[in-house]
Amino acid sequence: MTQFGSEYADDSPWYTKGDGPYQAWRKRKLVQSNDTASASGPVEIRDLANPSVTEQAELVRRCNISNGALYACAKAEGDSEIVRDQLRGFADALGLRIAEKHRSAGRQGIVALTPSDKKGQRGYIPYSKKAINWHTDGYYNGSDERIRAMVLHCVHPADDGGINQVMDPEIAYIRLRDENPNYIDALMHPQAMTIPENREENANLRPVSIGPVFSVNADTGHLEMRYTARTRSIAWRDDPITRQAVAFLQGFLVGGDPYIQETKMQAGHGLLCNNSLHNRTGFDSKPDTDSARLMFRVRFHNRVSGD
Repeated sequence: MTQFGSEYADDSPWYTKGDGPYQAWRKRKLVQSNDTASASGPVEIRDLANPSVTEQAELVRRCNISNGALYACAKAEGDSEIVRDQLRGFADALGLRIAEKHRSAGRQGIVALTPSDKKGQRGYIPYSKKAINWHTDGYYNGSDERIRAMVLHCVHPADDGGINQVMDPEIAYIRLRDENPNYIDALMHPQAMTIPENREENANLRPVSIGPVFSVNADTGHLEMRYTARTRSIAWRDDPITRQAVAFLQGFLVGGDPYIQETKMQAGHGLLCNNSLHNRTGFDSKPDTDSARLMFRVRFHNRVSGD
């Protein structure tokens, strides 16, 4: 059951009618995030399929603090089928064993994101060279299919473009709440954001998805976010405070924020995150090459926790 911020206990940081617990959480969050950012550079992984205990600990530490960690594996494998096996070993080592079922998932439950005209992929932006706007993954899923973690791994980079930006959803929460706590209640409304049903080429029907932008996992107490900056095939709750909250959120995502990370992944580089906000610039191949950008994505219903 979705709760508004005003409905949480007054000793919870998510309670919007009081400020003490929130300010304590906010201060700790920003201090830790600044310390993590100052570490600079991705986590170096020697063997993607078998990350060491030290490497795992650093990945989990960064995800616990900022909900995401960039990594780089020096031994970048060119064979995409080998990479599939390595990625599942990597995810399993981190406790991410609940892979999402997806219509485009290939072997090992991994989706290949690359320009494609295949049936079921044609016309969808992730399988094109176009830019992808800010979003969290699975924003169109129902509450029982919530995406809580993701690995995005570069097998082959774009020649030009294909730059990703990433932002911690908890920082987005802070920006909104500092501006106006009522924005949080509006975006926690159970009907804040509606994604209409979608009938695909194979006649499969994806049902309508209605739910909040921000919610708190009742089992873990972690803040979760469901969001897309798309302007078509979406309906926001029609009230003034929701419209203001959405405009403010879109404004600082587009305008930039010191906590937004920007990266152009190279082969063997990747992002491990608790479903952070992210986007992608458009990309292309150089005129004298036929290489295509290839990213592997695998999504999970449980968080990076280190348990």
